[in-house]
Amino acid sequence: MQLELRHLEAVCRIAEAGSLGRAAALLGVSQPGLSAQLRRIERVTGGELFVRSQHGVEPTPLGQFVLSKARRVIGEMDALTAGARAAAPHPTLRLGSILLVLTDRLLGHLEQELPGHEIEVNTEHSVTTLTHMLGAGQYDAIMYGEVSDHEVPLPDGVAARTLIPKEPACVRLSATHPLAGQDQIHLADLAEETWTIIVEEDDGSQEAMVDACRRAGFTPKLRYRIADRKMRWDLIAAGRAISLCQPTSPHAEGTVLRPLAGDPLTGRIRLAWNRSTLSEDRARLLYRAAGYAYLDNVPHNTFYRSWWEARPELHPNLD
Repeated sequence: MQLELRHLEAVCRIAEAGSLGRAAALLGVSQPGLSAQLRRIERVTGGELFVRSQHGVEPTPLGQFVLSKARRVIGEMDALTAGARAAAPHPTLRLGSILLVLTDRLLGHLEQELPGHEIEVNTEHSVTTLTHMLGAGQYDAIMYGEVSDHEVPLPDGVAARTLIPKEPACVRLSATHPLAGQDQIHLADLAEETWTIIVEEDDGSQEAMVDACRRAGFTPKLRYRIADRKMRWDLIAAGRAISLCQPTSPHAEGTVLRPLAGDPLTGRIRLAWNRSTLSEDRARLLYRAAGYAYLDNVPHNTFYRSWWEARPELHPNLD
């Protein structure tokens, strides 16, 4: 076996994550699969690259040497890719997004803002994965959310701009739920409910939700972790769980969306881009497209339309 770029990236991810489990999650592979791959890499390099400790894994002297060379090779490859893309007349826009509602409407506006350009949009379940892929040059730009005071750390060489500085969280519940007829719901009234959340929420939402519920006098029962939107909504429609949602979420059969009284949870939406692969002008056009896509979704929720119109200071500047 010869070492390939993917092997060097795996070694770097293990070192950055500090554990095989976290590295496997970032790489989108199983931990046993990553362990087997590491053993094959170590056979080629001639010795162990990491040792286990009480804090996770740490590189051996051989591992430090391999890491220093691997980072240099990966950096050169990233520079080659970025240079080639910068020289291309109309490079493909590679956009990564967390599961944000505005993604549904984004493509139409991107076609208007960037006519004739190829566009590639992928969704991820993890903000950490998005930022790593952005830093590695695998995405030109990413859209993601942050909840409460949580700030997503961004890699070097990345610029960021806030699209929506504040939006209130709503709760989605079954249309037959006893609270479904209320105009707004107090968080404390949901103390006995079972919640469903996204598989890997590393945007601060889970921590913020737990903190808000504790302030309301209870600890939420987080039972279902489901990434598929339709599966989550079907579960809610059946009355088996409830979920936090963006206020711009569209109607889902058998469910209702209600605001939480007092806005105990708020989030924001941000756009970040790799300066070496995306020009300021294209980043501005992407921001405009994302802003218009968000505005398309505001009318979905009567409560939110009123909330939004009363706060012009939160509206994105799309001029």
